[in-house]
Amino acid sequence: MYKTEDNATLTTAGESEQNRLQALLAYKILDTPAEREFDDLAALAAYICDTPIALITLLTEDRQWFKARIGISAPETPRCHSFCQYAIEKADILEIPDALQDIRFFQNPFVLGEPNIRFYAGSPLVNADGYKLGTLCVIDKFPRELSESQKMALGSLANQVVAHLELRLKIRQLEAENSNLQAQVKN
Repeated sequence: MYKTEDNATLTTAGESEQNRLQALLAYKILDTPAEREFDDLAALAAYICDTPIALITLLTEDRQWFKARIGISAPETPRCHSFCQYAIEKADILEIPDALQDIRFFQNPFVLGEPNIRFYAGSPLVNADGYKLGTLCVIDKFPRELSESQKMALGSLANQVVAHLELRLKIRQLEAENSNLQAQVKN
């Protein structure tokens, strides 16, 4: 941590990333089975954006894990090769019209080989505390751009992904409280 001129305390980038990872882990969603709600949102994103690939990604320290995936069979990829690690740095949608023309990606193994990514658009999944947990992204094998209405829809669907994550967390919390109350009643 360091101080600004007005003596306000700020967190370092490393601390911020640790807080983001703790927030992600609190959802207890990593490595869970597929869930229809998330699969449906990914399918809707692919349909609206007219792409063969759509993913709900969650970024850990070293990997991007796919909670839902359309058009890709792998359950995860190394974070170092992910486009989504750049998308969570943005406040809004990150759009890469042609990955071969982008210095960050032109040598990426997923651009040079399967799935031959050319186009990418990812909307950050931002929780209530402002942590960017991952993305809802769409991918194509051809260069292109999304329309403004497609971008708006992708952002709206990303908000729905977060709403489902929050709902899962709240249900778990309520179930734990219920179990505690039942244990107290028995004693």
